[in-house]
Amino acid sequence: MAIEHGREASEAQIAVHWREEEYVRPPARFVGQANLADPTVLERFSEKNFPECFREYADMLHWDRYWHTTLDTSRPPFWKWFAGGKLNACYNCVDRHLAKHRNKAALIFVPEPEDEPIYAVTYQELFTRVNEVAAILRDFCGLSAGDRVTIHMPMIPELPITMLACARLGIIHSVVFGGFSGEAAGRRAADSGSRVMIYADGYYRNGKPIDHKASADIALDVAEKEGTKVERVLVWRRHHGQYLSSTAMVAGRDYFIDELVRQFARAKVDPLPMDAEAPLFLMYTSGTTGKPKGCQHRTGGYMAYVTGTSRYYQDIHPEDVYWCMADIGWITGHSYIVYGPLSLGATSVLYEGVPTCPDAGRPWRIAERLDVNIFHTSPTAIRMLRKAGPNEPKKYNYQFKHMTTVGEPIEPEAWRWYHEVVGKSEAVIVDTWWQTENGGFLCTTIPALHPMKPGSAGPGALGIYPIIYDEMSREIPAGSGKAGNICIRNPWPGIMQTIWGDDDRFVKQYYSKYCRNANSQDWRDWPYFAADGAVLPSDGYFRILGRVDDVINVAGHRLGTKELESACLTVPDVAEAAVVPVVDEIKGRVPAVYVSLKPGVSDGQRVSEQVIGTIEAIIGKIARPKAVYVVPDLPKTRSGKIMRRVLAAISNAMDTGDVTTLANPEIVEEIRLQVQGKEPVALKEGPEDVKQFGAVE
Repeated sequence: MAIEHGREASEAQIAVHWREEEYVRPPARFVGQANLADPTVLERFSEKNFPECFREYADMLHWDRYWHTTLDTSRPPFWKWFAGGKLNACYNCVDRHLAKHRNKAALIFVPEPEDEPIYAVTYQELFTRVNEVAAILRDFCGLSAGDRVTIHMPMIPELPITMLACARLGIIHSVVFGGFSGEAAGRRAADSGSRVMIYADGYYRNGKPIDHKASADIALDVAEKEGTKVERVLVWRRHHGQYLSSTAMVAGRDYFIDELVRQFARAKVDPLPMDAEAPLFLMYTSGTTGKPKGCQHRTGGYMAYVTGTSRYYQDIHPEDVYWCMADIGWITGHSYIVYGPLSLGATSVLYEGVPTCPDAGRPWRIAERLDVNIFHTSPTAIRMLRKAGPNEPKKYNYQFKHMTTVGEPIEPEAWRWYHEVVGKSEAVIVDTWWQTENGGFLCTTIPALHPMKPGSAGPGALGIYPIIYDEMSREIPAGSGKAGNICIRNPWPGIMQTIWGDDDRFVKQYYSKYCRNANSQDWRDWPYFAADGAVLPSDGYFRILGRVDDVINVAGHRLGTKELESACLTVPDVAEAAVVPVVDEIKGRVPAVYVSLKPGVSDGQRVSEQVIGTIEAIIGKIARPKAVYVVPDLPKTRSGKIMRRVLAAISNAMDTGDVTTLANPEIVEEIRLQVQGKEPVALKEGPEDVKQFGAVE
């Protein structure tokens, strides 16, 4: 920790240094066709026109009843957007496109097995299938507006179909990433109070069939132990009439949806006009405590924000073939695979599996075959594809006009490969920064108006007014060279409503830190604290440094260390556990686990294997640690707090700093010898997010 004016200050305040990168201008061909090339938009979305500027986004939607108040600030920070308005998200994504686009592909499904045929779901077919599933949810399951449904599914077309069916009825969907364990899904189902869970029997991953239905029994057991009884499990079959799972269906509880559809074939369910503030979905994300938090997103503001940002920043036209290579189980997939692109009447590609299966040329073959012209992926995928096949894109005849990077900061070197090799130096790149809680992009360049800058997200998005504060609530000015906590000074339509069932946690986590006046109804007194570090150079392009709290960003997926540590502590012989990030060439960051054992336990290898297995079972393979170190003790402050910053430094061969004030300073060298060997390794400077890790205890 640093000390400033007698108070502790986070490492985020320490000056950072990096080379200012060059600007790259958008090609004239892109600018000529762009949805947004009018520079007056910057004036329209300036602060003097806030909040009415967001009418521009909302007017892209069909409203059953127009709103009377654009932003209601009567109960901060529980903002209400487009108050008094009514609309239906499913109608906006499906029904309203039928007149012009009924026979156009809404979704194109690409199975992972390359010998399996690709197929398209037209807007007309999507309408039919969504109505049938909505009828099942309403008439067979007895669900209605406000009920919750947990969906634990892989990347198959039935996932967005199920989401849209929920939205049609005002049912709140909670999608759990398919790679998460049954236990993780069960805990989320319990927290949301879901009476129905929806699964797939299986899917393909890395060339192998995965038995996904096996997770359902685990999920239901966990949910029941936590006080929620799931009454029905609906199961989609990956292959029609063929059951991929070896897990038996439970009579009276489990039902194949393709069999239920026969009873509801060609059913029509009118879309229910929902209040703009009615919750549309929950998206659970790991927090800094053991319990995942359900980010609750509203219907009107969220739909307006993802539609507007998809049009202006993704440059999506109805005739485009757009491929976001994220998973729908994350917020990127919700906003920029399902709701944003479909609201604009575009064609959205869904790829089932791993981008390097069977080889690194797979994404480029898909792009060539489907004539994809907008491509959206993460820095992790970019690094992976670059390593596996640096020259593969040159072999294929595709042409991207636009590419996005999302989920974590991208290194300038990886950015340049993405631009020059993947984009063939002809595509624009938008490097976006935002979070699960935010609904849509917060910092990014407008592709036809702003030059690109490798490694920098860009200025605040339209109608977003970011600021960087230090720990004493002082603004860190542009060009100072100092890092701080990036905040957003104003509300925006995509911001979450609250944490499901926990308003107090919502206020404490996102607003209390920089709130100027808890009794004020002026939005200016309620800056949003993003818990990310950032630096702002004099050109106004924000460079995001990563989390300032104890969350590890693994391949763009935020995993709370408390959740990981809680899993470790379920191993009977583990006394204490600490989890820290380790730099990884492909994934960016991966967890490293340190555990101390209970007295009398000596078989560290066995315990290490149990820890790995337990983390995979409770959270999922995405959380698999790079290493598990069984250590005599963990470095602690005199108050007993574990110094994760020291462990992160050891794991990443960085300077541990001054450890003399620890209660057990001698343990640091013991752990260093165990991890690094007898000879000290050459110390590295280390990335900012790892240097900062655990700095605020």
